[in-house]
Amino acid sequence: MINNKNGFLQISFPWLFAIIVGIFILFLAIYGVTKLIQTEETIQGAKTSKEIGVLLNPLETGFEEAKASSITFPVETRVYNICNDFGEFGNQVITVSQMSFNKWTKTDIDVNFPNKYIFSTDFVEGKKMYVFSKPFDFPFKVTDLIYMTSTSDSYCFIDAPEEIQDEIGNLNQENLLFENCTEKSIAVCFSDRNDCDMVVNYNKGSVERPSGNVYFEGDALMYAAIFSSEDNYECQLKRLMKKISSLAQLYKEKSAFVALSGCNSNLDSDLQMLITSAEGLENSANLYSLSAIVSDIERKNQENSQCKLW
Repeated sequence: MINNKNGFLQISFPWLFAIIVGIFILFLAIYGVTKLIQTEETIQGAKTSKEIGVLLNPLETGFEEAKASSITFPVETRVYNICNDFGEFGNQVITVSQMSFNKWTKTDIDVNFPNKYIFSTDFVEGKKMYVFSKPFDFPFKVTDLIYMTSTSDSYCFIDAPEEIQDEIGNLNQENLLFENCTEKSIAVCFSDRNDCDMVVNYNKGSVERPSGNVYFEGDALMYAAIFSSEDNYECQLKRLMKKISSLAQLYKEKSAFVALSGCNSNLDSDLQMLITSAEGLENSANLYSLSAIVSDIERKNQENSQCKLW
């Protein structure tokens, strides 16, 4: 009962109890809906991360040429590229954050891929992303490297060698340009200029940025150095060296096995040098010392046509 006598608002106990219970129920409903939305956002982020890994599988074709594709999301998405080089082969970790109610959702769920090597900036943002892959041989086939960029980031390749222009042109990615570059384009120069965001020294195998330099051997690692952050590149490179060391050990064992049938590859000592050097690689600046070993192994394997290991 409500009584306004003498100017005071009096509420009977049953009414007061009902109001309190109603407020409590409303609070629980709002809290439950909020937690449900957060849970759904977390599940959706994890699901999207896993789907990205599945979508990248067709890029790992084993073909020698580069292969391109794209990924489209229903909303603005950030794909966080996290590299861990701990353990036997390290891990490729993908975390996804998506725009929901004008804010970025946060999820603590990481999806791990021990057999993928994605090169990008620390995170790539947009509703559509381009990805392309290229086989990495060193000297044998190691894996396919995957490069991820946002459609909102354009790269302008200036004075690139003809073979690089041909390869990138065949990818048909709209954000990789040679002409009609804009002021917002990331200038990737293959000659020393003043208006470059980075300079690729193609012959010496280096990518120079104001923040620091990284080094590469071969076109597959060159693209990796261009499209990724320095930390991501160096971490993924260490993971690749772990795999190279493991594969070299397998080929060394194969060499001993085929030698029993009288076919000597003469690569045992070279493969051991590769194993030791790959395991001891500290950063990309040490790649040059491995390139001579790799070149010798590749040459000897080709020359010994009767006893090739790969």
